[in-house]
Amino acid sequence: MRNIVSACALVVLSACSQHPTNLNDITDVTFDEARFRQDIKILSSDEFEGRAPTTKGEALTLAYLSDAFAAMGLEKPNGKDYLQAVPMVTYTPSAQQQIQLGEMPLTYRQDVVMTSRHDIATIDISNAPLVFVGYGINAPEYQWNDYQDLDMTGKIAVILVNDPGFALPNSGKFNGKAMTYYGRWSYKFEEASRQGALGAIIIHDTKPASYPWSVVENSWTGAQQDLVSSSQSHKRVQVEGWITYDIANKLFNNAGLSLATIADRAAASPIHLSLNQNASIAFTNQAEYSNSYNVVATLPGQARADEQILFTAHWDHIGIDPNKEGDQIYNGALDNASGTAGILEIARQFANQASQGNRLERSLTFIATTGEEQGLLGSRYYADTPLYPLDKTVAVFNLDSTNVYGRTSDYTIIGKGKSELEEYLIDALKRQNRTAVAENRPEAGGFFRSDHFSFAKKGIPAVFAGGGNEPIDEATAQYKVTMQQKMKGCYHNVCDEYRSDWDLSGALEDLDIFYQAAATLGNNNDWPGYYKGTEFNLLRPAKDDSNN
Repeated sequence: MRNIVSACALVVLSACSQHPTNLNDITDVTFDEARFRQDIKILSSDEFEGRAPTTKGEALTLAYLSDAFAAMGLEKPNGKDYLQAVPMVTYTPSAQQQIQLGEMPLTYRQDVVMTSRHDIATIDISNAPLVFVGYGINAPEYQWNDYQDLDMTGKIAVILVNDPGFALPNSGKFNGKAMTYYGRWSYKFEEASRQGALGAIIIHDTKPASYPWSVVENSWTGAQQDLVSSSQSHKRVQVEGWITYDIANKLFNNAGLSLATIADRAAASPIHLSLNQNASIAFTNQAEYSNSYNVVATLPGQARADEQILFTAHWDHIGIDPNKEGDQIYNGALDNASGTAGILEIARQFANQASQGNRLERSLTFIATTGEEQGLLGSRYYADTPLYPLDKTVAVFNLDSTNVYGRTSDYTIIGKGKSELEEYLIDALKRQNRTAVAENRPEAGGFFRSDHFSFAKKGIPAVFAGGGNEPIDEATAQYKVTMQQKMKGCYHNVCDEYRSDWDLSGALEDLDIFYQAAATLGNNNDWPGYYKGTEFNLLRPAKDDSNN
């Protein structure tokens, strides 16, 4: 067993509590590596079948997490169990799809991935005009509208991935190389729907997407979940999907156009143009309605129990693919059994302190969310239907894919520079002699890809952080290179399995950072806000925007 023991001193921020607690006792905690490992190993075992929502894997996961929270003595927010029902609809498109773009018949999975989030038994689209709409963005604040004066009724939008800033990082457009929300696939489908399009197809390109075609193929085939409330919108495009860059290149060539040249134009200014070709798409589609569940457990505060600090991590992964040869289970050990195990271990530390009389003044609530892989569904549902009022929710700490590469001298805050909540993490880092850095690939849009984003959109300061780029020593650096090779290509793939040779010492240090930040915030009167110039500043501004 390798344990990380925190130091006993805590730097107290300026917004002090009026009801002091023994800070040394609160911050003297020991994270149990063996227990942390065991949680990851069990949650990502073959028995849990990849933890897809509304499956046997979900039932096992809910029971495991509920038992863990009960053993800690945490409260059940609804009084009877730890579950928040999330009404979902599961769409299962047939793998036998007839898809033709122009004169090209396409092969499902190899060339195209297509689905529908409509309760329609048969999708049958014939000769729908294909229209290239650049990046598919309508952003008045950036003076950008690819749909300007365009009627998309009955047409299918063909869209570039990411946003213009990625292609022209020094142009001043959007946020440079750092992806904005307009670069996310979810936004592109939503905007095409708002524009009245019949369908939307994203052109996959590995660099701007930040992942290979295999991730699209593994994540977008088979059953797809959505919130029932979202699926009831008749304005949603009837079909949505992806095509490979090679297929898109041929499509443009058949229109007498150069995809590379047109993409350059699309990055320079808004654009839309007809491809003078039609699409025909046919497949059967099944819709099934059932509840999935968030697992929610609360440790009430002793003085201001109505004020909530949330910890989130998604329990779900992408389940089983029965059509796959060999290993069919997407175990999701790193993503995100590790994050779920992380909030369990943090919860145990706070529960243990509370049992010793060192309860925080504010309440802590731990939410293991469902449906993150399908578009942040569980966190979106909680943010729209909260068990505790959002105006009494102080902050959100999110754990997703914890560090398995050993200790680091730095610490990554995804989207660094957005809110005052980050200062709590930065202050805690001083105790480990570590420094905070931004992610090294902001073009991947990490801030918009995990559950904290659902809360940020509501104005609640939310952070997604952990790991780093600089190994603590040469031995760790060599280990990291070896482990990265072992895990290459495992994101959203069947090889994301628990490994007994993972070095989790860095992950345990990161858990300590989250713990210390929450302990400080939980015992003061501070309400962090978003800095001026960020997307969410108007919803909950920082205390002194003039300094930012």
